[in-house]
Parts: sequence; C-alpha cells; structure tokens
Amino acid sequence: MFNNRFVRFTRQIFDTSGRYGRYTRNLLWGTGTMAALLTAFILYTGFRNLPSFQELENPKYDLASVIYDVKGVPFGRYYIEDRISVDYDRLSPNVRNALLVTEDDRFYSHSGIDLIALFRVGFKTLILRQESAGGGSTITQQLAKLLYRRPDMRKMSAPRKALTLVSSKVKEWFTAVKLEKAYTKEEIMAMYLNKFEFINGAHGIEAAAQIYFNKNQDSLNVSEAATLVGMLKNPSLYNPKRFAEKCRDRRNVVLGLMKSAGHIDQEALDSLSLKDIDMSGFSRKTQSEGPAPYFRSELTKFLKDIFTKQNIKKSDGSEYNVYTDGLKIYTTIDLTYQKYAEEAVWEHMKWNQERFWKVWKNKDPWTFETDDYQKNLRASIFESQCKASDRYLALRNKYMGDVISEVEKQYPGIPFSDNVIKALDSIRNNRISWYQAVEREHIDVAYQDRYQRLVSGDLWPRVMKEFDGLQEVFRKEFDTPVKMKIFDYNEGGEKEVEMSPRDSVRWHKMHLQAGMLAVEPATGHVKAWVGGLSHKYFKYDHATMRRSVGSTMKPFVYTQAMAVANIAPCKEYDDIQYTIAPGDAGFDLVEEWSPANATEEFTGNKYNLFHGLLYSKNSITVKLLKEMGTVEPVRNLLSNLGIDKNLRLPNGKLAVPRLPSICLGAVDLTLLEMSGAYSAFGNNGTYVHPIFVSRIEDKNGKVIYQGIPSRKSAINPLYNAVMVEMLKNNVSGLFKMNIKSKIGGKTGTTNDYADGWFMGVTPTLITGIWTGGDDKWIRFLTLDDGQGYIMARPISELFLQKLEKDAACGYDYQADFPTPPAGFSELIDCTQFKTIRPSAERYMHKKEKQKKEEFDDEF
Repeated sequence: MFNNRFVRFTRQIFDTSGRYGRYTRNLLWGTGTMAALLTAFILYTGFRNLPSFQELENPKYDLASVIYDVKGVPFGRYYIEDRISVDYDRLSPNVRNALLVTEDDRFYSHSGIDLIALFRVGFKTLILRQESAGGGSTITQQLAKLLYRRPDMRKMSAPRKALTLVSSKVKEWFTAVKLEKAYTKEEIMAMYLNKFEFINGAHGIEAAAQIYFNKNQDSLNVSEAATLVGMLKNPSLYNPKRFAEKCRDRRNVVLGLMKSAGHIDQEALDSLSLKDIDMSGFSRKTQSEGPAPYFRSELTKFLKDIFTKQNIKKSDGSEYNVYTDGLKIYTTIDLTYQKYAEEAVWEHMKWNQERFWKVWKNKDPWTFETDDYQKNLRASIFESQCKASDRYLALRNKYMGDVISEVEKQYPGIPFSDNVIKALDSIRNNRISWYQAVEREHIDVAYQDRYQRLVSGDLWPRVMKEFDGLQEVFRKEFDTPVKMKIFDYNEGGEKEVEMSPRDSVRWHKMHLQAGMLAVEPATGHVKAWVGGLSHKYFKYDHATMRRSVGSTMKPFVYTQAMAVANIAPCKEYDDIQYTIAPGDAGFDLVEEWSPANATEEFTGNKYNLFHGLLYSKNSITVKLLKEMGTVEPVRNLLSNLGIDKNLRLPNGKLAVPRLPSICLGAVDLTLLEMSGAYSAFGNNGTYVHPIFVSRIEDKNGKVIYQGIPSRKSAINPLYNAVMVEMLKNNVSGLFKMNIKSKIGGKTGTTNDYADGWFMGVTPTLITGIWTGGDDKWIRFLTLDDGQGYIMARPISELFLQKLEKDAACGYDYQADFPTPPAGFSELIDCTQFKTIRPSAERYMHKKEKQKKEEFDDEF
C-alpha cells in the first residue's frame, strides 16, 4: 500500500500538467537559474583581473626604501622582504623531500589544481580527523596566493565575505594553471620557497636557514628542514622562538610523512622526534648592523611622525609605507663624520671604562654607601631590568602564555605586567589598598573595575599558581651560568663567556654610556649621531634621553645677565655663598636655597664673568641670577633656542621649572636639544632648528618632503660674540685642546658625578657629548674622575683631530668665527676691572692660580 502511494505522489510531483508538477518545474527552473548565475558570477570574478603571462613572468615585489647620507651614499634600508633567492638546483634535498610529502605529494602529476588531493584531504580531515592528511592546496596554488594577495575581508558582511572567498579561490586556481604554463615545476617550487615569509625577518628559505639555524639552506639536516617546512602551514603558530613545543609537534608530523615516503627510516624518526629544536644558532638580522644604527632607529620614528603630522599621502589618497613603497630618504648624516664620531666615542669610553673597573673593584654600586631605602629601590629596578630581557620574556611566554591569553580574552586590553600581577596579589591579600596601588602607579585606575573582577574570579588562582612557578624558574635559570655572548671592548664588540643571565644584566648595566651629536650651526644639519656604545647590546638612545645638564646651562645664564641685566662681562663678584630666600620676588621657592661650589669651597676672590665661567663657579652664576631677579629671562632664552619651556614631563612637572636651580643645570634636557641650543653661539646668535632629513622622494623621484629648518634670532650678536669669547677662553691656556680648529666650549658635571657633559663650538660644527651610567649610581666617586672635563671633553677632541687629519672629508679647520660687532673690544676690555685681593690668593687652587695668571696676561 505504501509503495502505491509513493508512486502516485511521485507522479503528481513530476506531472507538469498538475498543480504539484508546476511547483516542481518552477523550483527546478529557479534553482538552476540561481546556480547558473552564481557559477557565472564566480567565473566572471575569477577571470576578472587575472594576471597576464607577462605579469606572471615579472611578479611585483614590495620595494625597499633606501636611506642616503649627505653625499648620496646608501647606508640603510627599510623593507619587508630582504630575501636571498635560491635556484632549484641549489635547494637542499631534505627541504625538497619534506616540502613534497607535506604540502603536495602529487606535485609532478597535476597541472596546478589537484582534485584528487582536495577530495582526499576533505575526507581525511572532516571524516577521519587526521592532522597529517596533507595539504589541500597545491604548491602552485600557494605560490599564486603569495604573489597575488586576497582582498581584506575583515569589514565585509558574511555573504560578501563568502562570495569574495570563493572568487579569490577560483582566481587562485586559474592563476595556478597559468603559472604551470609559464614556469617549470622546478621553477615553481623554487619561487614558492623563495617567496614565503618565515617571520622573524626571514624572507625565503635561504634567509630562514641563516636566521633560525645560522647555516645555508643546503646544509640543513633532516630535522631542521622539517622544522622550516612545518612552518609553511602557519609560521606564527609554529614559530620555534615563541612556541617551541607546538613547532616541535609540527616538525614531528613532517618527519612522520617523510618516513612514510621512505626518506627516513623508523630509527631516524624515533630518534629525531624526541629531540627539542636546537635554536642556539638563531640570529635575527637587526637594525644594529651597519653605520649609524641609533640614528636609523630615530629616523624610523621621525618618518612615521612626519607623514602623519604633514598629512603626506600618495596621489590616490593612500598612506605611504616606508617598508614597501621604495622611497628615497636623503639625510644630512655624513658617513665620514659618523665613522669618526663612533671611533672617538669608542676609544675614549674604553679608557673611561678601564678606570671605572679599577674604582669599583670589590665594590657593589647597588649597595655602596647608601641607605636601606636606596638599596631596596635599586634592587627592585635591577630585577625589573632582568625581567625586561628577551630571556625572561621567553620564560614568561612559556610558563604563562596560556593563562595570559585567557586573561586577555576575558578582560581585553588590560595591562598585565609582573608589577601589575604583584600589585593585584597584594591588594587581594590586604597588604595594600586599591588607592595605594594607583598612587604608586602600579595599576591604571582606568582598568580598576576589570582588575577587581579578575582577582575575585575563578581565573585568579591559576594566574598566581603559574606566576609563582614562573618566579621560581626565573630565580633558578637567572642564577645558573650558561654560555652566552656579552658586550666587550674588543674588535668584534663582544665576547663569549659562561655567565649567569643575572650577572650578564649586571655586567651590561655597569658599563658607562655616551651620546654624541655633530651639528652644523649655520644649517642645522646633523652630521653625526652616536646614541651609545653598541646598538646590539644597548638599545637606549642617549642622544634623545633626558638628563641633568649641569654647568653646560651656565652660558645661557651669563648671556641673559649681559643682555637683560646689562651686566658687563668684566664686572667682578665675590666668590662667596649666595642665598635666595623664599620671599625673594621672581623665584618660586618654598625654602632657602644656598648652593655650594663643585669643590664645596669658596675662595673669597673676586671673579669677573670670564673667570666665573672658566672655573664654573656656582657662586657667580647664582649672583648673576639674583641680579636678574627672576629665572624667566633664562627660560625665555631657552624657548628661543628651541627648548619648550612649557613642556610637561610624564610626572606632570615642567621640563624647565621656574626654579633658580635651573641656572646650575638642574633641568633635564636631551643632547639633541642642547646641541641645537648651542648652535646659536656658532651662528652669530641665530638659532637654527636641527634637522636630519633633507628630502624624501617617492619611487618615481617626486619630492614628497623637504626638510627646511626653522630659524630664529635668539641672541644679540654683540653679546653672542662675547659669549663665544668666554667659551674660547674655557679651552685655552692650561685647558687648551690639542686641535687646530678655533673652538670654544663648556663642560658640565651633575650631582654625584652621574653625568659628564661637553658642548663644543667651532665656526662650522657643534659637538655635543654626554657620558654617564644608565642608572645614576653607575658613576665615579670623585670629581677628579667623574667631571665632564675628563669624561666627555676628550671625545670632542678626538673627533675633531680625526676630521682635521682627513683632508678629503670636507671639514675646514681654518674657519673662523664671524667678526664681532662694533663695541665688542671695549666690552671685553677688563683692564679697569683687573683686581685681585692678595690675601685671598692663597685660597685658590693651584690650577686656578695658573689659569688666572694666564688670563690676566691676556686681558
């Protein structure tokens, strides 16, 4: 009975004369029409914009941007793809075998698309759930995908995304077929391996072998080849530096496939599968290589900033990408000057470091002659420095990566550093309050609600368990000696030692650092930029950091004393202690201020401005400031010299405070700011803002940016000439520099000899030098050892000597300062002021006496 009914029902459905038949007919017509339209759309979009054979034979690659020095010599590049191409004949057999069995075992049997492989992968993956099912896309299809990227589908709707995905897949199929017609199988395989990005700066199989295993690809063993081929599936997920276990598992899958194909035997598989991936040869290409690495690092930030600020875009409105658009960046750096600057810093800092080791033999800078508060603070800072190392970050990712990912998933965007975790644990255990944690800047109040939910939730116990485990491993591993390379003053700049990671951090932190800039005062062009000893080991750029400037601030005070308070340079003042009281108008003081001299002695002698600056007497500088009645003239001059007097630091305080202590250098400025400010002394009182990019061209040679420095008349030329004479006096006579150039200068030394400065002024070049430790307790213990005269000034001297000996470098050591304006000679005629009290002369230091005698003879 059932069969009869089913037969009648079927006849009714397909009987086109009946009601059901008409519905069936319309449905079939509609479905067929939709299928035809969809197929036509897919085919249309698949065929549309397909690359031509000519394009396939000449694929477009991202273009690197090139950095040029002032003479047009290239010295750096920005790129995404810095690859070394390898022909098929040079490909490692291990790589070829691993690639074929893993990605495309029917590579030599298909014509770009392997339908059998697609069916096999779909069946094994979806039905049998086998990870080792092999790749569904052929090597040719994967090359097509690399050469012609899919559209960005992140903002597309679901239907449009599905159609775009299908269309892209079809286009890749057609492209793959065309690739097969344009190239041989061997060429396709080589192109694919050369094009693939293995991350960590490894573009192509040759670069990957060099970066991950420090060898050429034709020397890769089976395990190494399987590791790199395993990364083809997902290089980020199977990154051996970040996810060692996942990468090992993936490598073992590849090894298993190689065993199945007969490339290795069972014994080799068993042996290799048990081994961890050896990453001891990992060496990523970095910006540290090549000349001016600190400058190139700063240039990267500058380019990003200038494109945004000046809205520099392509003709189609899209933004420039310095890594892909083939820009030509012409800088003001002179590689000859740069070479001599780097050599001068290296040579003198090596000498400084040798003295430092002798001074600190059997002493610990973290505990030496300091109180418990400072000891705890320094220990805490040191631990933070250990935890900022790549070694600790790798441990943190290994032991806490999963739970941190879970925290990020549940509470997106919250900062989750070790300090945050420790603060939250203290809050949960009532050791500190939320208010205290925020006040001490351990946590950001903006995330307090999410933090509260985190510490009271089920995830927190797991966080603390894994964090405590991490700390235990950290203490053990950082105290265990291992073989490593550390910085050293030898020809290679490093040496191999066996040392604990903790001691290696201490070793590098105990090295004195330096920064140096050479700037043309007339043009503002930065000719040389040295940010430190070794960019490989010390990334921090000391040309742009903020440090107290010490007595290098005094020339600005003296300049304003003459220009604003009309104080004659020959007028004399007593070398005694001066006091500025809280009630003094114009000074923002809450308590009395009575600074001492650097020697902590007062001679009682009279000093004119030449003497006062020569011997860097704090007493005379304070007296000049009292004569002006306010610090505002000094702050205003700094503003005219390119230093933002209203800038607020991250702690909310003014970078240039309204306090009298700024006259003695209690102000944190950068070496770049100071070099720019001093350039006015070498340019007849006109400030020229330092620049280091003269122009930028696009790939077609069109200028898209022109570096034009701003100029401002900052100092009256008459008083500027007097100040230059004072600066020249500072480096004459007993303190003469062993160079041919006309030069003036000022040294600077800060409290506890933490910073040593020298600012040199020649007619054509400003040399700014800072020296000191990254931590202020890395210092010398006496003024004789730690003053800027010893620490910094010789670097300028060495640098200028090298320039003077090189006739081809373009430096003119015979250049002279501009002729002073009328009235200059009368202003510096100190014969009417030449007085000294014999009774006080016995209090002068021996060198002061000698210098004063020479000075008196001259004036």
